[in-house]
Amino acid sequence: MVAARQSSFMKPPNRLSRSNVLALGAAAFAAPAIPASADTAPGLLSLHAASSSNDEVTPFLYAMESGMFKRAGVDAKIDRLPSGSAIVAGVLGGAFDIGKSSMPSLLAARGKGIALTCLAPGGEYSADHPSFGLVVKADSPIKSGADLNGLTAAVSAIDDLYTIAMKTWIDAHGGDSSTVKLVEVPISTVAATVASGRVAVGTLTQPFLKDGLNGGTVKLLGYSATAIGLRFTMTAWFARDDFAAKNPVLAAAFVRVMHDAAIYTNAHHAETAPMTAAFYGMDPAVLNGMNRSTVGMTLDVRDIQPLIDTAARYGVIAAPFDAHQLIAPAAH
Repeated sequence: MVAARQSSFMKPPNRLSRSNVLALGAAAFAAPAIPASADTAPGLLSLHAASSSNDEVTPFLYAMESGMFKRAGVDAKIDRLPSGSAIVAGVLGGAFDIGKSSMPSLLAARGKGIALTCLAPGGEYSADHPSFGLVVKADSPIKSGADLNGLTAAVSAIDDLYTIAMKTWIDAHGGDSSTVKLVEVPISTVAATVASGRVAVGTLTQPFLKDGLNGGTVKLLGYSATAIGLRFTMTAWFARDDFAAKNPVLAAAFVRVMHDAAIYTNAHHAETAPMTAAFYGMDPAVLNGMNRSTVGMTLDVRDIQPLIDTAARYGVIAAPFDAHQLIAPAAH
């Protein structure tokens, strides 16, 4: 278990350099457990977590600021990292006890034999409240997947959730995703890239989706993730396989606190916007103006298996596997 200093998320992002992150990933399971530091609150278990900037971190932040973690005997802190791959490397290398990452990243790691298991859900995709979608140029004639055959698409990262969802949508709407050329474009510039005609289609998440549509330069083609399923787990809090076995009390407390915090934050978006916006580094008004994420309360294989099967279909993992293998015993 990694030592914690103070329970605060108001700190500079990206405290691990790229070279350090790569070194942590190479270290994987070799890192020994680090005892709690002297400034961990007496009688509390230290928990050091990592997340990228997204709305699904809200329950963790709320549990810190409201005292839920401390009442459960946990002194928690969280760092902001730039990507899921950096977070996975940090957890493997022992810099963090727990991290939150996208499910495709975790599936790819598991598919390579890396022993990671999930403790709590992050964001849940729901077709009733879609959080990202495909956009095309405002005057584009594109209306279906078939219209995208042979064209170029912008993706934030090859084989990420947005790419998998895009391919699934194209194939489900009469197209052949294998003919579409993919180019990596930062999601913050996707709207401009699509509007310029350099690519035919791209995925926008909130708040960029709302801003892009309001700007009038792009229009919505479809909510791509709905092609995977009406509901599924998009992100999850994870740890090394041996974390719960070595820290059973801490793991159980984390699962319980995240469940209870999610119940509150799902129903109190406006009240929790300031703390989440601070973690993002954005204006709370911007956060409140977008479709907020619905965070899962418990891990359910029925919400994970569809994405596993889809990831296998598009070669993100070599073969599908039973979703039960991805859920830590402590999460049941």
